[in-house]
Amino acid sequence: MNDSANDKIWVSELNARARFDVSAPIRFYDTTLRDGEQTVGVVLDPQQKLAIARKLDELGVGRIEAGFPRVSAQDAEAIKLILGAGLRAEVWGFARAIKADLDELIRLGVRATIIEIATSDIKLQAYGFSQPDARHRAAEAIGYAKENEMTVAFFAVDATRTDLDFLRSIYESALEAGADEVVVVDTIGACGPEAVEFLVGQVCQWVGRETPVHFHGHNDFGLGTASAIAAVRAGARWIQGTINGMGERAGNADIGEIALALRCLYGVPVELDLSKIREVSKLVQQAAGYEVEAWKPLVGENLFTRESGAVASQFHLPQAIEPFSADLVGARRAVVLGKKSGLDNIDLKCKELGLELAEGRRAAVLAAVKQKGIEKRGLVTDAEFREIVRKLQTS
Repeated sequence: MNDSANDKIWVSELNARARFDVSAPIRFYDTTLRDGEQTVGVVLDPQQKLAIARKLDELGVGRIEAGFPRVSAQDAEAIKLILGAGLRAEVWGFARAIKADLDELIRLGVRATIIEIATSDIKLQAYGFSQPDARHRAAEAIGYAKENEMTVAFFAVDATRTDLDFLRSIYESALEAGADEVVVVDTIGACGPEAVEFLVGQVCQWVGRETPVHFHGHNDFGLGTASAIAAVRAGARWIQGTINGMGERAGNADIGEIALALRCLYGVPVELDLSKIREVSKLVQQAAGYEVEAWKPLVGENLFTRESGAVASQFHLPQAIEPFSADLVGARRAVVLGKKSGLDNIDLKCKELGLELAEGRRAAVLAAVKQKGIEKRGLVTDAEFREIVRKLQTS
């Protein structure tokens, strides 16, 4: 983190007690276009996926999982468009441990892929095959992909609920078959951060320092970001996730939140331009047809907006009321008016709008603003404020 960035971060010095490897930046593998699209009711067309991929590339995402073409002709079309877009990011595909899935990626010219197979007993039971079957199928698919000169990351589905002896053996078998990287997958968000740190640490030991380890987590207990940070502390160098944390159930880990926390709280370098994350967030929301909560970390509309009079009185000193600068994430600070406003809100809003207000009218204007906010059960607009000032200024 450079000095100018440090000047925009105002967090507790106690965070320095946590120990992280800061020798190399954490990189991000974005799966918004595949796992994120599994959000209930969301359908992204090929042109939307291309537009999102371009923004992800500008954001600094190292790898973009462009889709699962075997099960969707639209995904195949999107992958063609993204491959032809000249992005700096690597374009990855997704495949089960099935030759036909890989054939479709090969046909499209995708040179790198996730290959997944279930590893936990409950998932194996659901699919109807055994541990030896899973090991054999994974090795066979990986070998086929390597014969076709593809880069492979082996994705152990439900790794966090898998017997550790079997998990170790299938990772080792995958590497023997030619896998280049491995992914620790918390498929249903079943692990807390402490468990994730333990498991990722174990996997890093099993596969050795030369094999990159990813973490792919979900947010079922609201711990997706915390678990990803724990994975980094344990040695993961790639974090998989989505924009806005979209995905099935409670969603995937949110790559923006993870990058923000790593950079601001722990001084860990990240390959993500946080000044562009809000722009990407809005594009994804528009394309997918949903809105995030106004108070959502990093991208929420209200993060740098102040209605409370007690807080507005400190507005002149951002570090007194915010843990990081709005500039860091490409946001704008603002004061709004409503039931909870104080005299400082009135002064700041008048200055913003270029309005002159006599000292003796401030209290009356504030009272009118509060009453308007109560009647509306919401905020007072700039136009309504102008009208309040006009009436009370001339009365």
